[in-house]
Amino acid sequence: MEETDMRYEIAIIGTGPAGLEAAITALVRKKNIIVFGSEKSSLKVQKAHQINNYLGLPEISGEQMQKAFISHAVSMGVKFTEDQITGIYSMGDYFALQGAKDSYEADTVILATGVVAGKPYPGEEEFLGRGVSYCATCDGAFYKGKKTAVIGGSEKEEEEADFLTEYAEEVLYFPLYQGEVHTNDKVTVIRERPVSILGDQKVTALKTAGNEYQVDGIFVLRDAVAPGQLVPGLETDGPHVKVKLDMSTSIPGLYAAGDIAGLPYQYIKAAGQGNVAALSAAGYLATRKTAK
Repeated sequence: MEETDMRYEIAIIGTGPAGLEAAITALVRKKNIIVFGSEKSSLKVQKAHQINNYLGLPEISGEQMQKAFISHAVSMGVKFTEDQITGIYSMGDYFALQGAKDSYEADTVILATGVVAGKPYPGEEEFLGRGVSYCATCDGAFYKGKKTAVIGGSEKEEEEADFLTEYAEEVLYFPLYQGEVHTNDKVTVIRERPVSILGDQKVTALKTAGNEYQVDGIFVLRDAVAPGQLVPGLETDGPHVKVKLDMSTSIPGLYAAGDIAGLPYQYIKAAGQGNVAALSAAGYLATRKTAK
């Protein structure tokens, strides 16, 4: 059986303090897990100047803390799957996870993705699935010979814009970051900030502060997808997921920890919630096993 065909016991989305602590705790409990995210962990942690309130690690820089987190996780056997999960679907007794590169299955899921910065564009949620997508490598083939726009939140989205040129007649790339863009010559880079998504039954255009671009599809590529869009039917409170004290959500078998679970945004709180989420997921699995 290929690894991507396995049914994992716990899927963990995110490699910040909450996700890494959840992974470590799950491995201590001898669970078969998959962890989605970068080995570089959280950019938010890395860029922190100095952290003074993490127990046992006084006056530590974000970069030092990040290295300590990753070193600990790797020493415990945590492995990273660098695939962005764009959809999580409850199938009753398991979850189907759609990634940019592959699809996966898990008995339980822990969301530790952090908080999506900013609000959805006007029209983004309305036209989701009708011209708006969060994954070019997943949905690019639907736009063969058509005009598309890609809103890139970071440099890593340039690869998806390049991929889209294999199908689309035209690819417009709107980088939301500073610095040089390295895409192939089939991509048109436009330094204008998108403000809304227009359409009727389907997407018809991307509106910027100064212009309107007629397109058939718009790929909104952020580091994380808003939880309500990532998991259909999930109960949320603004950018956060509603959780109980055991970090369970409105969907059985689905847990959330860290910034995505609400204020305060603190590293030590995130790690603690990751621990609780993993213990709760392990307990949920044990209960299901006993019930069979």
